[in-house]
Amino acid sequence: MKALLVLALSSLCASAMADEIPTDVARNNVPVEEYTYSLHLDIAKVISMSEVPSVCEVVPARMEYEDSTGQRHILRYSVMGNGCSNG
Repeated sequence: MKALLVLALSSLCASAMADEIPTDVARNNVPVEEYTYSLHLDIAKVISMSEVPSVCEVVPARMEYEDSTGQRHILRYSVMGNGCSNG
């Protein structure tokens, strides 16, 4: 009976703590910007960049960065894959 009570209380505590943990979506309400050549970028710090796959074609990529005022941005752009060879 004690084990059942402990199990019930621990599951209740775990679910209560899970509600307090901010998710990336809730914490990061940053709109995704599409890159154009006329876009003036102010990149002070790169936070993350997506991996470029090993294919020989143009693929989408993402970069998350902070500007000089500390505001976060997510930039979507196109890049050539790493799978091309010159021979």
